[in-house]
Amino acid sequence: MATRAQPRDKRRSGNHSVTSISDDACPNCGSTMRERSATLRLPVNGEEIAVPNTAHLRCPKCHEVVLRMDQARKLRERALDAYRARYALLSADEIRSVRERHRLTQAQLARLLRLGGNTISRWESGRNVQTAAMDVLLRLIRDIPESLRYLRVSASLR
Repeated sequence: MATRAQPRDKRRSGNHSVTSISDDACPNCGSTMRERSATLRLPVNGEEIAVPNTAHLRCPKCHEVVLRMDQARKLRERALDAYRARYALLSADEIRSVRERHRLTQAQLARLLRLGGNTISRWESGRNVQTAAMDVLLRLIRDIPESLRYLRVSASLR
């Protein structure tokens, strides 16, 4: 005998019947999802990063995992932070500081590093994280200012 875990509310809208389910219903099977905290994985720069103690919803019946918008944002932030920590990468503020110290716009730095126009903005806002290779180039610019001259010459040869 099949039972429905969530009551469905049927309403008439014009000539159509609209069925709605509760916000905590599993999108897969309709069962009531439960709040959980566990290690979830998120890819960062092609590598799976484990983020422990991540709040999420989990279906006890089909084991579907769902994140609310704020939970997804926190998972991404924590995964990026873990990736930066694992590889000792410069932080978003440190990248901005390097760029500003050399009086470069985001577009100018992107051109010197042969990156897309919005990449520096994404790094500086913390939405994305640089690769280890790009981090080395940023540190060269920070620690050896003459390297910037080389990059400028190299960029003008394109």
